[in-house]
Amino acid sequence: MQTVTLDVKGMSCQGCVGSVTRVLKATPGVESVDVQLASGKAQVSFDPARASIDQLRRAVEDAGYDVA
Repeated sequence: MQTVTLDVKGMSCQGCVGSVTRVLKATPGVESVDVQLASGKAQVSFDPARASIDQLRRAVEDAGYDVA
């Protein structure tokens, strides 16, 4: 497993946290997700053989948020 912290921009409520969490968990190879509204961070543990950081970033961006 590999863990990465993504800096997510554009989240303003718990609904946003839920959306980001859902799209990340739906990415094949993702083991766990912890999204924090206050810090704007999403910590993701994933299998690098099944998912890449670019795929995670793209999933968040496709949901309407920016990843710094």
